[in-house]
Amino acid sequence: MSDVVIPHDLEPHPLTRMYNGKFGIWLFLASEVMLFGALFSTYVLLRVGAPEGAWPRHGSLILNWKLATVNTMVLITSSVTMVMSWAMLKMNNFAKARLLLGVTFALAGTFMVIKYFEYTAKFSHYEAFLKTPVMVGGEERMSVPGHLDAETPQLENDKFGGFVIPEFVQITPDAKHGEDKHPPSMRIEGDNIRRLTTFGPAHSPFLAIYFVMTGLHGLHVLGGMIVIMYLIVSGTKMWKTQGEKYTNRVECTGLYWHFVDLVWIFLFPTLYLL
Repeated sequence: MSDVVIPHDLEPHPLTRMYNGKFGIWLFLASEVMLFGALFSTYVLLRVGAPEGAWPRHGSLILNWKLATVNTMVLITSSVTMVMSWAMLKMNNFAKARLLLGVTFALAGTFMVIKYFEYTAKFSHYEAFLKTPVMVGGEERMSVPGHLDAETPQLENDKFGGFVIPEFVQITPDAKHGEDKHPPSMRIEGDNIRRLTTFGPAHSPFLAIYFVMTGLHGLHVLGGMIVIMYLIVSGTKMWKTQGEKYTNRVECTGLYWHFVDLVWIFLFPTLYLL
């Protein structure tokens, strides 16, 4: 059985003009385009169908566009190091190729760490939706986003992604967009609170689609990291025995990684800037 040779495992197929692995990854990426295409279509329908004022004017009012910008630069750089790794293998420089794979893995890890801090910040940020307006910073507001002060009673989860309304909420409201100074801390009585949530998926349709799309993208980044680590660990042995096959595996992984980066390049302006 060890002498069995798989046709077109290394050389191009006469019809597809590519070896089997490369053709397979392109078919997989076609299915991924349909998956993310459906999610982007869902985003458009939710945004267009949202009532007036229910959708944020642009994502930076809620999301951290500065961290997202850093993450965009990180992923673009990782695409460069990924393709450079494949180029080094083509030039028979395995040591540099492995080093560049390690840099790609580190950059992917950096992306995930930044995304972790961005996610966790959402679950320490609250918004109280009110029954009657209150004055915040000289203007009437029907909701107050901000951070809860220590005086607020301990919250209990309800069945709908929010919290059981406490006796009162002591909250430091967010600063106005573009300003650094926060309005003074204020007490909101529980009788005037209609709903209290974090900025998690249950907060609004916008944040629901944000967590679905960026969460799915994050899982793709994690999957790519697992494959890259496998290539780093198994690389030395495979390079010595099946160098061309190893190079092809790096190329296929690179195609997948470029797709993951491309999805983020669409997610970044769609969610954070528009």
